[in-house]
Amino acid sequence: MRNSKIKVCRVANTDIAVKFLLLNQLKFLKNRGYDVSVVCSDGGLIDDIKKNGIKIKIVNFNRGLNIFSHIVSLFKLYFYFKKEKFDIVHTHTPVPGLLGQLAAKMAGVPIIINTIHGFYFADSSNFLKRNFYAFIEKLSAKFSDSILSVSQGIIDTAIEEKICREDLLHYLGRDIDIDRFNPDKFSTDFILQKKKELGINPDKRVIGIVGRLVKEKGYLELFQAFKDVLKRFPNTSLLIIGPEESKKKDKINSNLIKILATKKNIFFLGQRTDVDELYALMDIFVLPSYREGIGASILEASAMGKPVISTNIPGCREAVDEKKTGILVPAKDSEKLAEAIIYLFENPEKAKQFGQAGREKIKREFSGNIVLDRIEKEYTRLIEEK
Repeated sequence: MRNSKIKVCRVANTDIAVKFLLLNQLKFLKNRGYDVSVVCSDGGLIDDIKKNGIKIKIVNFNRGLNIFSHIVSLFKLYFYFKKEKFDIVHTHTPVPGLLGQLAAKMAGVPIIINTIHGFYFADSSNFLKRNFYAFIEKLSAKFSDSILSVSQGIIDTAIEEKICREDLLHYLGRDIDIDRFNPDKFSTDFILQKKKELGINPDKRVIGIVGRLVKEKGYLELFQAFKDVLKRFPNTSLLIIGPEESKKKDKINSNLIKILATKKNIFFLGQRTDVDELYALMDIFVLPSYREGIGASILEASAMGKPVISTNIPGCREAVDEKKTGILVPAKDSEKLAEAIIYLFENPEKAKQFGQAGREKIKREFSGNIVLDRIEKEYTRLIEEK
């Protein structure tokens, strides 16, 4: 096969991103005959990734403004790319995107690709922050042969902000494994047993969220909304899946987490690898985020046939069809969020319809094969051009 000698290196900030966002793509490329490697930091999941036959180079990326650390990472990437002589370097997220593409250009890599999963600036960002991150994206784009986007909203923003030439931008979407995220896999007995393992009363309704424990995911609004929901539906649990982010400025205070975790109806499960099983326990999925590229957890929950409530922001608007697969509410509005949750609890047939329509949407628009084929076509196009 022609692709058997094509060496591809994906660059991401963490092994978490590799395992949960990119692994299907890596396995697909490997099965198509590409020689696949990954660069990322080590967060304890390296061995899990290696089990899939993926070669890994560990480079730690500082997510702050430590210039010295970034320079060290840049030269580690440069020497690695120079040694391995990759044909394609494909980067993800802002810091690895900038450093990885610059190092690839310095090392003479023929094809350089970046996937944008979301911009760090949002409509509500202050002027300096918005322009700083926009500058980083513009600088990164100067090294790109192709820029893939997980959502159309990102493309629209990139054009509006003049991040790059329009012809560099290509819609990719987000690949969802509809076989893994399939509600038919989980029987009533399985769900009852899973609830028992977690200490969740089987008679309680379950609201669920999957996301890092940071304020921009809308946790503070969700906690407030949950209080309001309990007044109307006291027999309700809140299931929270996602890691703490102690180094992020907008982290959820650990003392608040400890206090809430003592309550019998709030469950903090941390980072999990069994999210498909946990979605099965939920009656409603919520993601009241301030900023999303596409909202991967929304897509997974929809694939699991769950009605979704999210915020009316660009990425989430693509993941949720308003009043068809879920409900969109204003960002930072706990009152509207509570009203939407109560509405779905009061209208279980409507919630069921939303969930069924959500799975059909995922099968139609985000099935893994559709997205993976787009990647291969773009790789093939660039290989033929270069």
